Amino acid sequence: MSRACRIAALALALAAPALAQETAPPQEAPASSAASAPAAPEVPFVETLPRDIAGVPGTWDLSRDGSTRRCVLTLAGASGPAGRRLSFPAGCRRALPILNGVAGWLFTDGNLRLVDKDVRPVLQFSARVDARSLVAAAGDEHFSLVPLQIVAMVPPTDAVPTSPGAGYAGAGSAGAGSAAPDARSAPAPEAAPAGDAPAPGTYALDRYREQDVCRIELTPGTAPAPVRILDHCRDGGLTVFDPVSWRFANGHLTLNARRGHIVNLVATGDGRWRRDPEVGTTFVLRRVEPAAP
Repeated sequence: MSRACRIAALALALAAPALAQETAPPQEAPASSAASAPAAPEVPFVETLPRDIAGVPGTWDLSRDGSTRRCVLTLAGASGPAGRRLSFPAGCRRALPILNGVAGWLFTDGNLRLVDKDVRPVLQFSARVDARSLVAAAGDEHFSLVPLQIVAMVPPTDAVPTSPGAGYAGAGSAGAGSAAPDARSAPAPEAAPAGDAPAPGTYALDRYREQDVCRIELTPGTAPAPVRILDHCRDGGLTVFDPVSWRFANGHLTLNARRGHIVNLVATGDGRWRRDPEVGTTFVLRRVEPAAP
């Protein structure tokens, strides 16, 4: 090979890496860049447990975990012979025999106690990690106490209904679905895919072994859409909760109560939605009828 050919071959070899670098296709962005995309907004947390004794008075749902036994307690703010006064239906003594020894309630060091006539604790409740309910142990049994309508849940004064009995609609109240959404309700975050949303219509409320104890109607419309409790509701807890509107976002069906508190539910399939987190007695909504045309 001549000297000129050898020089030309050497120059071509030196230029090849640079040429390959210039003509190489651009590499794909690292997979980690996709992970940096902003996450979907979460369903806003609404605080419902009282921070002090002033927020305790109102109605609470007491239940024995793993059973159908439950009772709606009314904790009054007035003082009584044993701490502060409380009341409950007579049938509660049969449903939850532990109530036979309860004569009042106290709230100390952030914990709520049900006490006997000598002001000795019968059930000492503390907050669960999710900060939505209280739990107490009595021997091998555990009891849940869930706020239904307490002072701690009341929205600002200018948003509280002023009509007599507002917030305590009876069974089958036709007005429950006509109320405007509570001013305390947080704005709905970005909705999840429509296919995951609950279909408007009539839903039956199922408790542990008790089925169809109450029915509500989720009406169609722009969120928050009205909710209506239907006639012949046999569930005191839902009646006291008094849902007035519903919305769906980020996989959660949220029931908004007249007084500002909420219940979140997640789909379990086949038209069923259960409370999330699962606290107290079972709370499952089961679709039984589509919405009226």
